[in-house]
Amino acid sequence: MRIQRKPSRRRPRSITLNLASMIDVTFLLLMYFMVTMVLAQPEDRLSPSLQTRADSTAGPAADFQPQIVEVLLVDRTPAYRLGTEIFRSKRELLAALAHLYTPAGLFVKVSDGVPVGFAAAAIQAARDAGFEQVTYVPDE
Repeated sequence: MRIQRKPSRRRPRSITLNLASMIDVTFLLLMYFMVTMVLAQPEDRLSPSLQTRADSTAGPAADFQPQIVEVLLVDRTPAYRLGTEIFRSKRELLAALAHLYTPAGLFVKVSDGVPVGFAAAAIQAARDAGFEQVTYVPDE
């Protein structure tokens, strides 16, 4: 911004401001914010992860029971637990997950000390079984 004195006889001390540079900076900032703006879907329009069946509205079938696969150490070896059953391989887990209701989603709970590969294998087995909603839950 350049400040110049305006030659005048009446007001020898009046100052004129050149606002062209201020307008340029404002325009550049406006363009920067427009270009870097992230267009994300508002959270109120996102589809929920948990959905209920429309045909079952009452009774024990309507109760929500989460489907949880636990990845834990059994006798110092990694294993998968689904309910009360324990599986030692991804193939056995995949066969058991094929019988579950897939639209309800699945939680994969991983205990401390379990190798990352077994946690990733459980998530991949859930995806291979047809689950679209797979949630990773670390053990607290």
